[in-house]
Amino acid sequence: MSSAAKRLEHVKDALSAPKTIGTLKLGELTYAVPEARDSTRLPHTTDLLETDDKFNLTNLHFLLQKYRLGQDVFLLGQPGPYARRLAMTFCRLINSEYEYIALHRDVGETELKQGREIRRGGNLVYVDSPAVRAVKHGRILIIEGIEKAERGIMPVINNLLENREMNLDDGTHILHPARHTLLRESPEYDSLSSSKTFISAHPDFRVIAIGAPVPPYKGYPLDPPFRSRFQARFVDTLGSLLSLCRSIENQYSIPSNSASSSLTQKLRDIILAVQYANDSRNPLENTGGSSLPPFPQTALRKLHLLASQFPASSSLPPEQLARLMLAIHPALIHVAFQGWASLTRQIEDVGLGQLGSPSSAGLEDGTGFLGYKAVRIERISELRARVTFECLASSNTVVHEVAAGPKEFRPFPLEAEEGLLFSNRFMGLLTCFLQLHALGSDISYVPPVLPSTASSSTSLLVRIFAQILGYELETVHLYKELGGREIVMRRKIEEGGATTWEPSPLIQGAWEGRLVHLAGLDVIGPTAGSIARLVQDRELDLWEGRRIAAKATPEELASEDITVAHPSFRIISSASKSLPLKDWLFDEHANMFFTIPSQPMEEDEESSLLLGTGCPPATVKILLNFATKYRQTMSSDTVQKNRKLGTRSLIRIARRLAQFPWDDDLYPIFSRAVLLDFLPPAERTNVVTIMEESGIKQRIILYNPPPVIRSDGIIFFPEASDPYDRTKSVHIPLFDPSQDREGAASHIPHMEHFYDNSLQSGLMRDMAVDLELLKEHLVLLGNQGVGKNKIIDRLCQLLGRPREYVQLHRDTTVNQLMFQTSLEASQIRYIDSPLLRAIIYGRVIIVDEADKAPEHVVAVLRSLGGHGEMSLPDGRRVRPKKERENDITVHPNFRMILLANRPGYPFLGNHFLQVLGDNFSCHSVSNPDLESERRLLAQLAPELDEDTLRRLVGAFHDLRTGYDEGKLSYPYSLRELINLVRHMRTYTSDTLDATLRNVFDFDVYKPETIDVLSDILEHHGLKVQNVGLDAVRDPAEKKVMEVKFEPTGSTELDEPKKGIDDPENKPHTGGNTFSGGTGGRDTAGQGGRGGFMRLSKGHPINQVSQKLKDDVPEEVKKRAREMAQAELARKLQELSMSTGDAKGYGRLLSAVQSHIASLHDLLENLAAKEEERVWVKRQTDGELDDSRLTDGLTGEATVYKRRAMEKPELGRPQIKPKRIRFLFDVSGSMYRFQYDGRLQRSLETAVMLMETFSKLSRKDKYVWDMYGHSGDSPEIALVEADKPPDNPGDRWRVAEKMNMLSQYAFSGDYTVEAIEKAVTAVSKFDGDDWFVITITDANFARYDITAEDLRHVMDRDLKVKTALICIGEGAETSWIPKNFNGRGFRVNNTGDIPTVLRNILSTMMGER
Repeated sequence: MSSAAKRLEHVKDALSAPKTIGTLKLGELTYAVPEARDSTRLPHTTDLLETDDKFNLTNLHFLLQKYRLGQDVFLLGQPGPYARRLAMTFCRLINSEYEYIALHRDVGETELKQGREIRRGGNLVYVDSPAVRAVKHGRILIIEGIEKAERGIMPVINNLLENREMNLDDGTHILHPARHTLLRESPEYDSLSSSKTFISAHPDFRVIAIGAPVPPYKGYPLDPPFRSRFQARFVDTLGSLLSLCRSIENQYSIPSNSASSSLTQKLRDIILAVQYANDSRNPLENTGGSSLPPFPQTALRKLHLLASQFPASSSLPPEQLARLMLAIHPALIHVAFQGWASLTRQIEDVGLGQLGSPSSAGLEDGTGFLGYKAVRIERISELRARVTFECLASSNTVVHEVAAGPKEFRPFPLEAEEGLLFSNRFMGLLTCFLQLHALGSDISYVPPVLPSTASSSTSLLVRIFAQILGYELETVHLYKELGGREIVMRRKIEEGGATTWEPSPLIQGAWEGRLVHLAGLDVIGPTAGSIARLVQDRELDLWEGRRIAAKATPEELASEDITVAHPSFRIISSASKSLPLKDWLFDEHANMFFTIPSQPMEEDEESSLLLGTGCPPATVKILLNFATKYRQTMSSDTVQKNRKLGTRSLIRIARRLAQFPWDDDLYPIFSRAVLLDFLPPAERTNVVTIMEESGIKQRIILYNPPPVIRSDGIIFFPEASDPYDRTKSVHIPLFDPSQDREGAASHIPHMEHFYDNSLQSGLMRDMAVDLELLKEHLVLLGNQGVGKNKIIDRLCQLLGRPREYVQLHRDTTVNQLMFQTSLEASQIRYIDSPLLRAIIYGRVIIVDEADKAPEHVVAVLRSLGGHGEMSLPDGRRVRPKKERENDITVHPNFRMILLANRPGYPFLGNHFLQVLGDNFSCHSVSNPDLESERRLLAQLAPELDEDTLRRLVGAFHDLRTGYDEGKLSYPYSLRELINLVRHMRTYTSDTLDATLRNVFDFDVYKPETIDVLSDILEHHGLKVQNVGLDAVRDPAEKKVMEVKFEPTGSTELDEPKKGIDDPENKPHTGGNTFSGGTGGRDTAGQGGRGGFMRLSKGHPINQVSQKLKDDVPEEVKKRAREMAQAELARKLQELSMSTGDAKGYGRLLSAVQSHIASLHDLLENLAAKEEERVWVKRQTDGELDDSRLTDGLTGEATVYKRRAMEKPELGRPQIKPKRIRFLFDVSGSMYRFQYDGRLQRSLETAVMLMETFSKLSRKDKYVWDMYGHSGDSPEIALVEADKPPDNPGDRWRVAEKMNMLSQYAFSGDYTVEAIEKAVTAVSKFDGDDWFVITITDANFARYDITAEDLRHVMDRDLKVKTALICIGEGAETSWIPKNFNGRGFRVNNTGDIPTVLRNILSTMMGER
């Protein structure tokens, strides 16, 4: 570049420098404030901080110091809006333009550098990210949520932070201003700039990063290189709380001498005290989990806002006070009891009275927050309404003008409507909604903390709230695969192939003033933070520089780069209830929304709904009696696997009873509803006990004749054979083919052979009633091979119902469930999936293997089943009625039937039932009863001997019983029995031994299983010579051909011996020299003869003929046996075990062999499941991701997906070992009362645990130990975590020690102290799950041990899962299971101890 050109460049630079509009003085600092180049990029937020606040001024002073030094700043502090508003206030103060990035898990290089778009004509253009725009134009880049960014993302901008340099995808190179100046003045500049574009980073470019410190908050820790590039500023917790509150105090004042002022000041003191205590607490003080979590950053602001607009009375009832505390601090809903008690004491100390329970909101009088009740709603303009509230306690009347929608208002007060009950509880909650709406807040309706309750009326509340204010309701059903970007916008391809963006339903709702219901916000976890700025400030950055601002001038709005949210726009979020509150109800959620704690229906309200179905009052009383008791037994440990039995389920049952009053046998109805057949034995016993206490008893099982089709087109289920003549026939209309001619012609299943039986006929009748008469969707669960698919196909065939079919699997995605994507001529085409076709044409959709798909995939069916609603990724909506042009209307004939295996071991499917809620009617499929099964087989093979069939049926029935009792690890099904009978019918010459191998060869290496099989077969008179390996090696089976090996050379036998070890381990065949050979003689090896022991060295086996094996002299056999016994004695000596010890240990071991096998399978599968891979998106290689095809067209690199380990959610640790402690009772009573087998069973259980853990392939997955407790000590080491017993001798010594401890122990009991010490010890381990399982025979009454004593130690640390098995006198304590739902077990039969313990481990460890 010539010198003249260089001078011209300098002149241009000088002329382009912004003008100064004034001077800022901040303390001793001064700053010349420049004129903004683009005023639209200045902060437009209406929530800037007060600049006369000393706390704010101190922080602004620091920011100005760093800005003048050219340094980037990191603001650390409690999650909340303060730091962002501080940065915005600073930008406004110095008149600096800004760019903003909200980080979340899905942010990638594109969002930090450049994106790609295809314009009309096929031209590819690069679009700068906010970071690039900021560095080019000299703006402040605000990056919020640093703790949410994965470690591999932030290094993308490390060089930009350190050297102000960045290479862009479009070939541009951003250089440091000084370096760019040097380059421009260098002789090489012209040659370099001809091929590359060099631009200077603007000297005014700065970065303000915002994040929460990790720990104590959840997130990813800072990458050291990234951290080192910032100047840190911790934003004090107390200061930010007070500052956010002061910013509204002038606008919404509270009279100083009012009751509201007194209430606010006292609560303010408590909030500040809790914050101060949390900041200064020693970490050791918080190990018990009993402390109060810090209040959210917006707690004081919310408290002041609510109290100023709804003046409180002088005193609040305990329930009102509890509701207020939960509204400003929702995490208190799941705080430990000790924490709530601590808050109660503080509130009483300041004179506010008692604090109610967190699970009782006190809505009986129909009031909302602070005792107010909404009494009138009037429209005052097109988009405004007037709401009148009255305080029942003080007779105060408050009137607020609120935003409203354009639709006609539903009359208020609400008028009665058929099927709807507007109780005081409902009206109180609706008043809460209206109060928060009057404050201009977005609302979060948080589900109850109790795991199983009556309905909380979530959907009805949202719908009625929208109707009384004339809102257009936009429900967005969220699912786990949604990324932060997809919540806001989605890709679109226009005609001609150009790519663009279009707003999501959330943003469209913001622009048009809708009420947007974000249903299932809990399932997307921390990704919800991507819309925090929209919720808190009504601002959001969109695509290609477009954004939503809090306010804008008409001129700015005309540019289309800046928009504003409609003033009527509101958000209501609700949770799916499929995740525990503690997993998602964090500070960020509390700061985004004003929370309303939900209140489930009381029994009277639920009763009114059930009576409204026409169900008899006496039956309704029984229904509610059982439901109440059943819900009380639910705990957080069992809720992920057990049915919750909500109000919707009870209404379904009541409707059925009202329509079929003669079918009033509640035992099978409730058994289906709670899936009784699939509960673990202890829990099943508890449920049966509850039924008996509720007056529900099991009746005789009736025979159900097969269905017939009558000439009048009605399917007719004949009445069951009831000796009391109470049953009636059921008539179901056949499907009208004219409603779906294509489906009727091609989609009705055709079955030539279906063998009717009583159980399946009754099941088909019940499902037909649900499908066709009650219009319900179904879930059908059962073991493998019980005929789920055949039953459904047969039912559809009988009804003439067209059906679609889709099979789910581990790789199924939400997109695949809804449609298939293709790319044709640069256009994305969506082909409707079988599910959408069924919705459109009114068919039955069979969703098979529903438990094999990820839970979040099945979760999208929840809203479809419950409300006929679903949001599609392509922008379309499924709705019951057409509301918009692109809506897909649900056909009235549409039904869903989900098929899945039973929950729990050994299937280990996903817990999809909980994500479905109560929206599906559940049916369980078991194997037919003995007589039904015999008749079915007789129809299948009439030529087989009836006695043989009867014996086979009896044997398989006992095999299934063995599985239920834990003796067998596989649930033998009808499918195996049918296949066996088919073989016998076709190949009549095959022996029964050979035929049974078709089923039992899977178990040849499970001797404990083979032993049980042999006993059962023998018991039923099935003459089988050999089972298992003996059957495999039976020479009678080798009738097709025999491959013989005849060794060369001598075959004469000598003395048995071990032989010489070959150092090279070469294969040796024949002979009698080397050990480990095959087909030889005398030596230790395999496939030969005359040796005294088997020995394998990994070589192929050459088996000598049976003739040679049989031709062994008796003296050689005798000598071989003597040597084998001597070798066994030597081995026992090595193990320090005598022959008696070996026999004793063998007896213990043989008693639990089957339990060891099943527990081993369980633990191995759980470990494997933790490491199960998932689809990881946004990859640079792998399989093409259909959901990112549009990005692929633009050249985006991260459009692939591949299988990999799933990254843990924010706040969850990496997968670490599970820490387990087993506590055994070794007190004197165990020895004294051993006549009932308690001591023997405890020893067997200990052996089961030691043997199982010793066999695991991944021993590093579990860190376990065993301790004893007796009257002598609460902590007696039996097996230490770092010294597991490696061999049978060590394990026998543990059992012997337990026996001797109980023999010599003094009387007394340390059960409570033992649990306390165990919980404390286990909680200190760095794991990802913690367990303490205790066995005790303590007489609790004798030792004055109360439920509160046990609860105190079992809940000492909430992260530690505890369980208590009571035997002997302990099993006589009736309050154990009632007070410790799912954690306390009474075991009267000590033989059940291993089974119960195995079920506990299955439940506890399978919760994730």
